[in-house]
Amino acid sequence: MKLAWLGHACFVLEQDGYAILLDPYTGVEGYPPLEAAAHQVFCSHQHFDHNAVEAVELLPARESPFTVREVPAFHDGQGGALRGENTIRVFSAEGIAVAHLGDLGHQLSPEQIAAVGPVDLVMVPVGGTYTVDAAGAKRVCEALSPKWAVPMHYRHTPYGLPNVGGVEDFLSLWGPEQVHRLEGPSLELPLPSPGVWVPEFV
Repeated sequence: MKLAWLGHACFVLEQDGYAILLDPYTGVEGYPPLEAAAHQVFCSHQHFDHNAVEAVELLPARESPFTVREVPAFHDGQGGALRGENTIRVFSAEGIAVAHLGDLGHQLSPEQIAAVGPVDLVMVPVGGTYTVDAAGAKRVCEALSPKWAVPMHYRHTPYGLPNVGGVEDFLSLWGPEQVHRLEGPSLELPLPSPGVWVPEFV
């Protein structure tokens, strides 16, 4: 399974040549217009920086190798009263399960943790303001116990929403041996070591 970060909370997940695109964005400061192609597109919620499906070229339909599990959640810590609902999705193929948490704005309940189930990797927002912050993201990772975590939805100047935090606060909560910085946007699963893997936007 291959995973590539396209910036913000947007990823392409690929298995056997089948591509799924997650949370396509538009209008996020610094990032160029998104150009991507995929067989399927999933949006965690309907905000502009997560639902720009018009920016994605749809590839010819074919059978997907992925199974998809959805878990309802919220965009804030007040049951969606501030920013609405958010959908967590778990994608599984060839014995590997990865979870995209979208704009998760709260700690997961025991029921939500059980619904997510065992996952090998989580894509977790870490920038705060609109989502959990660095400490909150670390607690979510501890609750789900994945082998690997990939941070998203943070500012790395000149890229990202201007009022969200960077990734360093999140990385500081892990041991140095647990943080793996990549020189590009792509990861191939399984990864060789547990911990946090930080793709580079190019």
